Amino acid sequence: MTDRHTRYQGLIMRDQQILLIQHGAHDGAWSHWVIPGGGMEPGETPEECVVREMKEETNLDVAVEKLLVDEPDHPDSAYQRRKTYLCRALGGKAAPGFEPELEASSVYAISAVRWLDLADEGSWGPEIQEDIYIYPQLIHFQQLLGIH
Repeated sequence: MTDRHTRYQGLIMRDQQILLIQHGAHDGAWSHWVIPGGGMEPGETPEECVVREMKEETNLDVAVEKLLVDEPDHPDSAYQRRKTYLCRALGGKAAPGFEPELEASSVYAISAVRWLDLADEGSWGPEIQEDIYIYPQLIHFQQLLGIH
């Protein structure tokens, strides 16, 4: 059984950029950008979960550096809490991975990856700036990391 109470996500940093993935509905009805992550599998530590999720969703091997923030997730989320870990890429090339959960993969796929400059909010575009889920997270990460 997968832990669906907490979403374990990885903030993969490269200079002042972070890696986002795009979830897109198979029918084209919607798409949105998210921090890669998901639920913990039986027997995993939080760090092992983050490493696995990053590999599955971004094709990157990462080192987990530290827990950056543990907070309630968005009220509309399937999760109750969100734990974001600061990560560093060790190898691989960032590319759309896969969604291994059958329930989720029947609805959407990971359609793109994007390095987003946390210091340049003007480059984010309306699809991020108007998103009520990811935009507040990004502003919070700017504050936590001292990036403006």
